[in-house]
Amino acid sequence: ADIISTVEFNHTGELLATGDKGGRVVIFQREQESKNQPHRRGEYNVYSTFQSHEPEFDYLKSLEIEEKINKIRWLPQQNAAYFLLSTNDKTVKLWKVSERDKRPEGYNLKDEDGRLRDPSMITMLRVPVLRPMDLMVEATPRRVFANAHTYHINSISVNSDYETYMSADDLRINLWNFEITNQSFNIVDIKPANMEELTEVITAAEFHPHHCNTFVYSSSKGTIRLCDMRTSALCDRHAKFFEEPEDPSNRSFFSEIISSISDVKFSHSGRYIMTRDYLTVKVWDLNMENRPIETYQVHDYLRSKLCSLYENDCIFDKFECVWNGSDSVIMTGSYNNFFRMFDRNTKRDVTLEASRENSKPRAILKPRKVCVGGKRRKDEISVDSLDFSKKILHTAWHPSENIIAVAATNNLYIFQDKVN
Repeated sequence: ADIISTVEFNHTGELLATGDKGGRVVIFQREQESKNQPHRRGEYNVYSTFQSHEPEFDYLKSLEIEEKINKIRWLPQQNAAYFLLSTNDKTVKLWKVSERDKRPEGYNLKDEDGRLRDPSMITMLRVPVLRPMDLMVEATPRRVFANAHTYHINSISVNSDYETYMSADDLRINLWNFEITNQSFNIVDIKPANMEELTEVITAAEFHPHHCNTFVYSSSKGTIRLCDMRTSALCDRHAKFFEEPEDPSNRSFFSEIISSISDVKFSHSGRYIMTRDYLTVKVWDLNMENRPIETYQVHDYLRSKLCSLYENDCIFDKFECVWNGSDSVIMTGSYNNFFRMFDRNTKRDVTLEASRENSKPRAILKPRKVCVGGKRRKDEISVDSLDFSKKILHTAWHPSENIIAVAATNNLYIFQDKVN
């Protein structure tokens, strides 16, 4: 139940939310920097924990609906409270997280314990007052958006108009208004009339960071479609179609499975799209549809292991990818608790490991190397000794600083760049 299933920084980076398989959301808050320890930058400590989703049962379909949190998305902060969306397979919820440090006292009809007072004993009128109390962080559900998805929700994305958001499942994408819970607008529907003709499913979807009419969604066939909501109400016909032609020399039994895109992310600038498939991360320019402008090999040494990865179902793992705040570095996860970073300017890449053994506070992470065959140097790890049960699927990058959050099964690691 405590396996982390999503990680997300808010827009300022002051808060970090994680969701887990048990339906819980844990929010971490960055501590304020103290004057007497200026070299110790703000660490993240638990701010609030609440149960977002409970297990449910669909009696019409005799299906159990897991409580696992698939995605969390923050809304930009408008006032003292924070708002976030969380979703499981079927239901999206809008949560308000607020602080309370005062409580009203001196009611006329109730005593301090909340019990009703005897009306005959009330002889004078009191004015209630607010008294200071210990800080309490409360999470309250403000909206529940349910009953709109037949299939499992894989993505939610808040629009830049901050009035609407979309939720995507395997075959449909719905557009919601934050104020309206009982209806949504279907903007993409790829369900064929005959389900036996189904050839692809939607794997991820995201709104453009600045243009509220534009969004992208990726498919299990390795394609990305850019849609414009101004052209028609139903965006089944895309405005742009991004696909890389397959190299015939690389064709194999696993080609279709490993080309399925597991994550799609707009750059902060809105000019590029990043996609993650099983073996690579690709960066696409919105103005060039026929091929990506950059391709990074995440773990090419697994190409020879696809058969055993298929047998143990690892080949279906859905890795996510993230940009840093300036869009110059990208990060994604791998196996053996490894995660990879690629610098787009210098073309340098590094493999780092998130594990308890080598992650003492303030310790510097050593780059790791995987050797494929032949002689193994002492600091290298053999591809045959990688642990495929330890995988980093979910990562997040602080919006403006070099602070990253890495979820390794049921552990959350937060790393920051070295302070000189």
